[in-house]
Amino acid sequence: MAKKEATVKSAEKGKSPAKGKASVGKTGFQFCAPEATEVYLAGDFNNWDTQATPMKKDKKGMWKTALLLKPGRYEYRFFVDDSWVSDLSCSGCVPNEFGTMNCVVIVG
Repeated sequence: MAKKEATVKSAEKGKSPAKGKASVGKTGFQFCAPEATEVYLAGDFNNWDTQATPMKKDKKGMWKTALLLKPGRYEYRFFVDDSWVSDLSCSGCVPNEFGTMNCVVIVG
């Protein structure tokens, strides 16, 4: 099986938030799986819906998507060809109720 690797990138918008409101920043997710036919991003930001956030594959086999997320802590995983896969580049993981690990991203 080919190497699967993922990265999360966060880029804050240059605007100051309105008083009392958290700013929303664009957070990018990447997952390298050239052999995959479908990759989705699922997490607590989309109620773990395995079909809600499809990722798009580039010519090099890197799957990408970006979400507008408020600052906070989010758990996520990738759903690759009907199987759950963790982000191998994520250094912060937590156990889930299914005996596997969820990845954690902090949006600042």
